[in-house]
Amino acid sequence: MNEKIKAIFFDRDGTLIHEKPGVYLSDPAKVRPYKSVPTALKLLQQAGYHFFIVSNQSGIGRGYFTEKEVNAVHARLQKLLRPAVFEDIVFCPHAPNEACSCRKPQPKLGLQLIKKYHIDPKCSFMIGDKKADVEFGQALGVGTVLVTTANGKNHLKKYPDLRPNKIASNLLNAARFIVKQEK
Repeated sequence: MNEKIKAIFFDRDGTLIHEKPGVYLSDPAKVRPYKSVPTALKLLQQAGYHFFIVSNQSGIGRGYFTEKEVNAVHARLQKLLRPAVFEDIVFCPHAPNEACSCRKPQPKLGLQLIKKYHIDPKCSFMIGDKKADVEFGQALGVGTVLVTTANGKNHLKKYPDLRPNKIASNLLNAARFIVKQEK
């Protein structure tokens, strides 16, 4: 029997990298990680977490860019965040009106990762800056952290019933909270 691993599921835009509202990122040269991200990833890696990115990339479905361009952005992101390693990056390519089953907050992509990598949801977390990220994590049965970078503050005001396990000002504070949960 394979031993189950503990994982962090990350949203991409507004969580790991800067996001401009209404701008769909397709240029790898414009990937800008938040300052706290490398330190946060190091802390989580030292605590034994495996990393995965789950992202809605509706710009593909809207015709703004291609899957190839998204993959180029991901390659640049991975290069910038080395030595941290993301074991898999999955994304929904559909526009919101396509009513697919893979767009967050639907848990399909996360459930596939849990099965493929033998992830233990009970000791795993989802970190993101939107309501859909929190609901995605809750649907998977993992801990949830809402970072108030990018959309986080607005989503807390807009959705007063949103109840993540933790609200953090940035990824480093999210990582500190997660590591503290183990003690």
